[in-house]
Amino acid sequence: MISRSVSKELSKDEVEEAVNLHKRCYVVDTHCDTLQALFPDIFPSVTPSRMEEGLGKRSDKGHIDIPRLKEGGVDCQVFAIFVSKIPNPPKPLHRALNLIDIFYRECQKNKDEISHIRSYDDILKTIESGKIAAILSLEGGEAIEADVSMLRILHKLGVRMMSLTWNHRNLLADGVKEERTKSGLTNLGLKVVEEMERLGIVIDVSHLSESCFWDLVEVTDSPIIASHSNCRTLCDHPRNLDDRQIAAIADKGGVIGMNFFPKFLRKEGQATVSDVVDHMEHIIDLVGIDYVGLGSDFDGISSTPIGLEDASKMPNITIELVSRGYSEEEIKKILGGNHLRVFSKVMR
Repeated sequence: MISRSVSKELSKDEVEEAVNLHKRCYVVDTHCDTLQALFPDIFPSVTPSRMEEGLGKRSDKGHIDIPRLKEGGVDCQVFAIFVSKIPNPPKPLHRALNLIDIFYRECQKNKDEISHIRSYDDILKTIESGKIAAILSLEGGEAIEADVSMLRILHKLGVRMMSLTWNHRNLLADGVKEERTKSGLTNLGLKVVEEMERLGIVIDVSHLSESCFWDLVEVTDSPIIASHSNCRTLCDHPRNLDDRQIAAIADKGGVIGMNFFPKFLRKEGQATVSDVVDHMEHIIDLVGIDYVGLGSDFDGISSTPIGLEDASKMPNITIELVSRGYSEEEIKKILGGNHLRVFSKVMR
């Protein structure tokens, strides 16, 4: 494939048309940590507490609330349930339920603007009704407390996506900080993956160690996603994926959601929206247009690229893609179509 990394300066009319194109697209973001900012006594949130504002009031703090999601044209937002930055945290299920409770209450308070979804059909119906489709994701398997039945309960509560680990080791697998061990999934981890497939929970490989990643690839036939990871070829960081991993995700029919954290975009200098699209373009050149999407990590990152300061700035991605010559059909796939394809195959 031929790279289109050289962009042209758009006229005012062309920028306006790019913004209108963005509005016509279904925009899906597969990772944010906003629930932490709404319940900060679990542990300090990366972004400021917004307990008083909640999701419904526009804030100048952090990155996501309903008004800014609407301004940014985000139609489907995945909200992560993240219980701890330390290994083996106390009461992880209890803490996960706290965050689910916050999520439920915010959806109820803002029911005319956002809706908790449980299936692919729910996503489409919610977006077509003019509301934001909200998906619950479990970031790390600590919350099931070594009991597969808890996974079933969390599924009944609406969890539709899950990563096995954060950066550390747990009872399912190893995170990226444990790569030295070169281990695979545990027996419990295998059972959890099997149950996720049966239930229709999307398997997320972000934060998973490379050796566990390859073990997972061997044991699942389901599409897998990296909800918020970038390309190691462009930025050599353990949280990013190498080209072989990207190809493996594509072979499974999955998607890589671009993370906006500057340290995952470039080693030196100020990151911009252009860097995000550079990572997209590397994946497109490597495996094709069908395997890349958005996974901002908003409210889980301490800084953002210029041009992507919060969710309201999402149209800048479309403007950059238009400036590089991408077609409307291609942009629709990148902004949300690719993730919706995976959701349609897995969620039920």
